[in-house]
Amino acid sequence: MSLDLLAAPAPAALSWRDAAVYWQAMTDATAAVSGPVAAIDVDALRHNALDMVVRAGGVPIRVASKSVRVREIVDATLAIPGYRGILAFTLPEALWLAGHGHRDVVVGYPTADRAAIADLAADSAAAAQITLMVDSIDQLDLVDAVAAPGARETIRVCIDADASWRAPGLGHVGVRRSPVHDVAEVAELARRITARAGFRLVGLMMYEAQIAGQPDQEGPSDPVIRWMQRRSADELLTRRAGIVDALREIAPLEFVNGGGTGSLEFTASDQSVTEITAGSGLLAGHLFDRYRAFDPAPAAAFGLEVVRKPADDIVTVLGGGWVASGPPVASRQPLPVWPAGLHLLGREGAGEVQTPLRGEAARVLRVGDRVWFRHAKSGELAERVDAYRLVASGRIIGEAPTYRGEGKAFL
Repeated sequence: MSLDLLAAPAPAALSWRDAAVYWQAMTDATAAVSGPVAAIDVDALRHNALDMVVRAGGVPIRVASKSVRVREIVDATLAIPGYRGILAFTLPEALWLAGHGHRDVVVGYPTADRAAIADLAADSAAAAQITLMVDSIDQLDLVDAVAAPGARETIRVCIDADASWRAPGLGHVGVRRSPVHDVAEVAELARRITARAGFRLVGLMMYEAQIAGQPDQEGPSDPVIRWMQRRSADELLTRRAGIVDALREIAPLEFVNGGGTGSLEFTASDQSVTEITAGSGLLAGHLFDRYRAFDPAPAAAFGLEVVRKPADDIVTVLGGGWVASGPPVASRQPLPVWPAGLHLLGREGAGEVQTPLRGEAARVLRVGDRVWFRHAKSGELAERVDAYRLVASGRIIGEAPTYRGEGKAFL
């Protein structure tokens, strides 16, 4: 099937605001499908995709494929005005996507995949469509060691500059990414790239994880988080503008990329940015429930079957240990969302083969009943299933294979 996210939504497109109605409809729609079942509510996905366009305020959104990992959904999203290009997570994935017709693919992370570099260097069409991410001359040296300049296609590259905040008295605030941080460091790297044969500098990426990736709704630490984000945003606006000005004197940049789902409004306000990367907000893993700026619909979920009852208030479902990447904390575990009131056991958590759940709702659940979970991070659920069932208006309207379902496991 061809998924059309611009089609008119169903009359009950906002039904997720009534949890009982939403999850019962998902249960009924997938009743004939044996678990584990992964499902996407198309109306919720449509809402999220269009809401992100509004939040971006006219700045194009590059789709982060790692947060989706379903070609049909990536394609349908890119058909919406306001979306443009893909941020891939590996070079083999980028080559695969380019082979399926995508003409603007930036690899979001540096690569050391020699076989994929050789394929890129030998393919003029792919080399024109794919941009590699670099933050060090060492990465250029690796490309040259695989395929010497003059004997290969020119390789498009984008500099990944560190967007973290070097806070006075606090030190490094943000994720550990690039070794180049200030204007002088980035400009020096740019000059060395442009002086190398066989490479063309076309872009800059600066991902402000300390802003985009930090929930800021009410909680004990949230005033501190919001203070940090305001201070970091002020510093970043000035530094990123300076970096862009310096780079434009060195090379004609095609794009300046920033942001993420959690910072669309802020990044769109930065006049030095030409595009924003986002993807998590499409399927909306539960990590994105605690942001003040937006309210995504729970578009993706997975259902597991009750297989036994070790106690009146405990049920055990088969499977469940689909823990998301990141620090080993409770927020990375899948969240049981329906029936309401179930929770993981502290001493067991989500298990490799089975997951016990405690709560009053367990008293009325029987063997064979379904429990719905939401994954913490949007894209990683796709690595556990071959396909998503697409649900709309209370019924399954099709299914979309994941990367895994297409025989691909890129990372």
